[in-house]
Amino acid sequence: MSLSLLLRCQNLIHTRDYYRDALEFNVTETSDLSLVISRFDVSIMFTELNLWENDLQMSGTIYISVPDVDRYFAQVKNKVDLAWELQDMPYGTREFALRDCNGYYLAFMQGD
Repeated sequence: MSLSLLLRCQNLIHTRDYYRDALEFNVTETSDLSLVISRFDVSIMFTELNLWENDLQMSGTIYISVPDVDRYFAQVKNKVDLAWELQDMPYGTREFALRDCNGYYLAFMQGD
């Protein structure tokens, strides 16, 4: 089973640059109003369109499994707004989290 997310962003150019430069994701611009970021078997579409007629918001965390969380943390830690440092969690995962340029929380955890 796969999951595809469509999230609203404040600024498409800023979002593209953030995911490409800070998080080292691949970016595909699908139109003037949307783009897709991908890495680690994850893809998220961003759009500036207010399809929901709401303020930009989400209450939750998007978890992404990465092959080597220590290595990825070392690559991005100085380029992002960390929500929590890399650590072993009491529920058994090794992870860190950040708040992206749109205010969304992404947690990266050690994967298989």
